[in-house]
Amino acid sequence: MKLSLSVRIAEAACKTKLNIPFPQVAEIAAATGYAALCMRASVVGVHSSQAELEEVRSIVDQAGLVISMVTADLNIPQNNKEAPRALRQIEPSLHVAEALGSQMVRVCLKTEEDIPYARQACDLAAERGIQLVHQFHPACLFEELGKSIEVLKQIDRPNFGLIYEPASLLMCGQDYGIEAMRTMQPWLRNAYVQNLVITAEGPDHLETWCLGERPFRLLPYWDESGQGIDFAEVFSGLKAVDYQGFMTIHQAEGIVTADDARAYSRRCSEWIDSFSS
Repeated sequence: MKLSLSVRIAEAACKTKLNIPFPQVAEIAAATGYAALCMRASVVGVHSSQAELEEVRSIVDQAGLVISMVTADLNIPQNNKEAPRALRQIEPSLHVAEALGSQMVRVCLKTEEDIPYARQACDLAAERGIQLVHQFHPACLFEELGKSIEVLKQIDRPNFGLIYEPASLLMCGQDYGIEAMRTMQPWLRNAYVQNLVITAEGPDHLETWCLGERPFRLLPYWDESGQGIDFAEVFSGLKAVDYQGFMTIHQAEGIVTADDARAYSRRCSEWIDSFSS
């Protein structure tokens, strides 16, 4: 597996900008053991000029990194009703991916009506050698594993796949272990990790379609309370299916200083290394 750092760690709560200048995020990722950055529209996206895209590409190249995946539309991380619209006009997102040198674009489906547009978008993406991928996530067609596989079969395109994300599967009451990974293996293209515990005392909550509102609390990846994600199971499962793609540190941390970002990124890379030894 190749290690990737999501710019989300330094995003403001609005998910539309970073708290730390992007050049610092890139430098920190390179210095703390990452091979890639996971790009989001809080840095550049379909709203950005060609000059802005080229500037970010130059920063990434100079840091010796690549872009593991692009989320080019601000609506997709916000998971709002506008998120699937990118499928209806996928070319701007494909252009962002090409400009940044990435072969993977995150999309969102909310209803059965989005499926034909996903097929069309895949066909356009295939012409450019680009994969479209969908994260397991509450309040979309990819909440539950079984239903997600049904949607994948309906889309029926070799360049449409899954982003494995165990915290979202846990949020929706789904298995995220070895058997789940074997089920999703034909479509597995990317992997994110976050850590949380479902608890009535949790300060945060997310609305799911399958289980209603779910209160939760974020936990450090290296939490040893046994309450959160079983990462031994996660990494054992990824090894069992011979996953060789990117593993992305994706947790929202709202980091506001470069020193904090550096310390956090280093500890995360060391934590992942502990599962590879």
